[in-house]
Amino acid sequence: MEKERFSLLLLEPGEYYFEDYSVYLSCDHNDLYKKDLSNELIGRLKICSKSLVFDPRNVSKPLIKIPLKECTDIKKINKRLFSESYEILLIECNLYIEMLSRNILEPYSFKYDKKLFYILFNYARVDDSIPYINQLRRASSLPVAEQNQMIAAIAYDRQCRMKFDIMWLESFDEKIIMETIGSKITPLVVNPGKIILSNLNLYFQPFNNIEPGLEIYCEESNSISHLYLSLKSSEARDGLYDTILKQPELHLFDSKQEIMTLQWQNGTISNFEYLLYVNSMADRTFNDLTQYPVFPWIISDYSSPTLDLSNSSSFRDLTKPIGALNPERLTRLKSRFSEMASPKFLYGSHYSTPGFVLFYLVRKYPHYMLCLQNGRFDHPDRMFNSVSDTWKNVLTNMSDFKELVPEFYDTSCRGEFLKNLYGVNFGCKYDGSKVNDVQLPPWGETPEDFVHKLRTALESNYVSSHLHEWIDLIFGYKQRGDEALKADNKFYYLCYEGAIDLDSIKDWNQRHAVEVQIMEFGQIPRQVFKQPHPARICLTLELENRFARSVENTDDFVNNDTNYHIEHYWKWDIIQSEASFCFQSHKEEITDIAVSHDSSIMFSVSRDGLFKMFDIIDFKQERSLSFSRTALTSIILLEDNDTAIIGCWDSSILVYNIECGSIIDKVVIHEDAVNCLGWCKKTKRLISASFDCSIRVWKANIPWNTLKLSSSLLAQLHHDTKIPCLTICSNEKLMASGSENGVIYIWSLKTYKIAFRLNGHEKQVTDMKFSYRAERLISCSQDHSFRVFDLSTGSQVYYKYLDQEIKFWSSESHRCSVLEVVGFEVSKSADIVNLKFDEIVSEVIEGASSVVIEDNSSIVVIELVKKWLAKVHIKIHSILWDDCHVVLGGNLGTLFVWNLVKNTLINQIQAHAGGVTTISYSKDGSVIITGGRDGKIYIWTTFNYNI
Repeated sequence: MEKERFSLLLLEPGEYYFEDYSVYLSCDHNDLYKKDLSNELIGRLKICSKSLVFDPRNVSKPLIKIPLKECTDIKKINKRLFSESYEILLIECNLYIEMLSRNILEPYSFKYDKKLFYILFNYARVDDSIPYINQLRRASSLPVAEQNQMIAAIAYDRQCRMKFDIMWLESFDEKIIMETIGSKITPLVVNPGKIILSNLNLYFQPFNNIEPGLEIYCEESNSISHLYLSLKSSEARDGLYDTILKQPELHLFDSKQEIMTLQWQNGTISNFEYLLYVNSMADRTFNDLTQYPVFPWIISDYSSPTLDLSNSSSFRDLTKPIGALNPERLTRLKSRFSEMASPKFLYGSHYSTPGFVLFYLVRKYPHYMLCLQNGRFDHPDRMFNSVSDTWKNVLTNMSDFKELVPEFYDTSCRGEFLKNLYGVNFGCKYDGSKVNDVQLPPWGETPEDFVHKLRTALESNYVSSHLHEWIDLIFGYKQRGDEALKADNKFYYLCYEGAIDLDSIKDWNQRHAVEVQIMEFGQIPRQVFKQPHPARICLTLELENRFARSVENTDDFVNNDTNYHIEHYWKWDIIQSEASFCFQSHKEEITDIAVSHDSSIMFSVSRDGLFKMFDIIDFKQERSLSFSRTALTSIILLEDNDTAIIGCWDSSILVYNIECGSIIDKVVIHEDAVNCLGWCKKTKRLISASFDCSIRVWKANIPWNTLKLSSSLLAQLHHDTKIPCLTICSNEKLMASGSENGVIYIWSLKTYKIAFRLNGHEKQVTDMKFSYRAERLISCSQDHSFRVFDLSTGSQVYYKYLDQEIKFWSSESHRCSVLEVVGFEVSKSADIVNLKFDEIVSEVIEGASSVVIEDNSSIVVIELVKKWLAKVHIKIHSILWDDCHVVLGGNLGTLFVWNLVKNTLINQIQAHAGGVTTISYSKDGSVIITGGRDGKIYIWTTFNYNI
C-alpha cells in the first residue's frame, strides 16, 4: 500500500482532521469522462475542520488545500457519465493552496484565482459528506474564537460516539479499567481520540486514520517512549492519572525530585540529563513547541580558533539571564522599565517560543516551520545562519533574549540540525549566498565536533559549579516576584503560569486573543524550586575506582582546593551479612560506643550504668566498671587515646583515665540528664547537650584539668525541647542539634548563634552526620525517614521512608508484643506503648483475615486467623555516612545499607533482637560496630577485612 503524503502538519496548528474519502478530483468536469486518466485524477479527499485537502495518488502532483473560509459555494450537482447519473460535489473558491509539488518540500503556492473543483466519490454518496462540510464551512465564517469553540464541540460529539472494540485487547486476561476522551499532542498537532486504560496497557484510538487504528503505549518494545495526552478538564486528567498509578502491573522508575537532585549533586547523572529532568518537572516537553525544553547558552567565545575550557572567560555568566549579560543594553531596558506603566516588564520577548525553537531546528523540521508560518519559511537573512551572529544578536538586540534547545548538547543527534540534509531551498540572503548549513565558530570543525565540544563544556567543572544559579533563574526562586526583579529577570506578565485565569474570561474572542498572545510571547516554565537550588559537588565521583585504592595512599588524593580525601568513602557496600563477633555485654540498652584511634579497643556505655572496654582484635572483654546507678548516655575518646568523657543521667560527666584505670574528674554540668557529647579537637572545646533543653560549650585542656563553671563555660545555647542528638562538622565551624519536634538547628561555633533551621522531619530527630566538607547534613528520625539537607541553601535534597516486610502467623487469637510477633526477644516494651496500628503497619500485603490491635499497658493484642505479610514502618535510631554509603539502624534491629549516589538499597541485615541504638566504625572504615536494645554488641566487617 502506498504511503500517503498527507500529514496533520499540512493543516493549521491545532486543526482537526475528521474524515477521508476515495475520490476523483478535477477542475473540468469533462475530465471525469476520461477513464484512462484516472490515475491522474484519483486520490483521497480529507475533510478537516478548516479546510479540504486532496491528496492525489500521483506523487508528482501537488496536494490541493481548499480553505473553507475561501469557499463561495459548496453544492451537489448531477452529471451523466457513461449512460449513468452521478452525484458530484462542486466547490467554488477564491483561493486554494498547492503543497509538495513534485513531492518537494518547499514553500506552499497560494493561488488567488476563482476556481471550480469537481469531486466524484468512489464509494460514498455526496449526501453523506456535504451536510458535514457545510457545517464546518459555517463555522469558518465565525470569528476565530467562536469558530474554534464550534469545531471543538463537533469534535467532542464525534469522539463520544466512537466505540472501542474489546477484540482489540492484547490478552484474554486484559480488562478495561477506564475510558475517556482526549487528544494526542505532538508538535503543532492535536489529534483527538479515545483513551482506553486496561489492567495491562494504555491505548489511544484516534478517530481519524492519519495514525494506526490503535496504538499501545505500555509495551516495553514500543518505539514511542513518551505519550503526551490532553484531556477535557483537570478533573478528567487527574482521574486518569490516579487510575494509572493504581494498576498493579505498573512499574515506574523512582524519579522523585529529591532523588534526582541528589544524584545530580553526586555526579550519578550528567548536567544534560538533569536539565532534561528539570524541564520535564516544569512541564516542558518535546511534543509541544510552546513548552519546548529550555537549555542555556554556555559558551561566550565563538571567534577563537580553539575553545579553552580551562579559561573561565570562555563561559557565559550563568548567574544572569540573557537580557542582563550586556550592561549597556540592560541600562537601556531598565530605563524603559522605569518609565513604563503597569504591568511592567524588562523583556518584551521571551527566551523560548515556538518561533525561536524552529529558528534553531528549521533544517531538521522544515515541515514544522511551514505549518507554523502558514506555508512559508522565514526571510533568509533572519534565519539561523551563523552561531556567532546569533550569539552577538542575543547580546545586543533589544528584543532578542532567546536561550538554546537541547539539540545543541545532544551528541546522539550528531549536530544534524545544523545541516541542510534534506536539501531544502530556503532562499538566498541579501548578499546573494544561498541558505544552507549553519556557519560554525572556528573551533567547531564539523557539526558533530561542535555539539561534542558544547556537551563537554556543559559537563565541565565550571558549568557544574554554576548551573544551579541558572536553574534558579529559569525554574527556581528567582523566576518571579521580588527575587526576579533583583535578578533582572522580569518578563511580560502573560508569560507566567497562573497570571490570568482563562476560565474566568467569558468572552470567547477575548479568551482566544489572550491564548494567542500567551503562545506567541512564550511561557515561563512551571516553578519547580521555591528555595535556592543546591550546588553540584564538582568532584567527579568515580567511586568504584576510588574504593580500589588503599587507605595508605589516600593522602595523595586531594581535590585541588577542597582537601577532599578519598579515605572518607568506605567499602560499606560489601559489608558481610554475618557478624564477625558478638559481645553479650550489657544487661540493658547500649547507648553509645567509641573506638580507639588505632581501631584495636572499643568502649561501650549502657543504661545499666556500666562502662566496658573490649579488645576487638582478640575479641575479649578487658574491663567492666559500674560508674553510676543511673544510665550512662554517651562517650567520647580524646585524641590522646587515654581519656574518655562519659555523659550521665545524673546531670554530670565522668572523665576516665584509661591507662590508670581511674576516674579523674566528675562534674555536674547541667540541671538534667546529659544526653550527648561532642568534642572539638582543634580548639579543645567540649560540647554537652541535656534534657534541660540547653547546649553548653566548655573550654577544656589536655592533659585534663577539672572544669570550672565560672571560667570553663564559653556559651550556653537554648532549645525549646530536649536535645536528643548533636554532631560537629570536621572543620569545627558548624554544629547541628536535633529536637523532639523534628527541627534541626545549625549553629555557628564561632558566634554560637543559629545559622539557620532545617525543617522536614515530623517527629524527634534521633541522629545526624555532616558530610566531610560540611556541604550537606544527613539526619534520621522517629518519623521513619532519613533526609539529606544542602547546607548552602538550607533546602532538603533527598528523603526516604523506611519500611520492612515482616510475617505474622497464628491459627487463633494471639496476645503478644509486636516484637514477639516479629520473632524477636523482648527485654522492654517501651517502644510499643501507646502505638496505634497505622504507626506500626503501613501496608497489609496478603492474606489478612482479622487484625485487632489495642493498647493494654504496653501489650498489643493481635488477632490473626492465618499467615499474612505486612510492611512495617521503621523508626531509625542511628546513622553512619561516608558521603556515599549510609548505614541505618532501625527499631526492629535491622541494619540498612544504602548507596545514596545510586539511590539503591545495597543490603538489609537482621542484626539485633530489638532496636539498633548506636553505630560506630573503625578509623579505616573496615569495621562497623553496632549496639542494640538487647544489650549486645556486634562486630561487622567488609569482605576484604582480615581478622
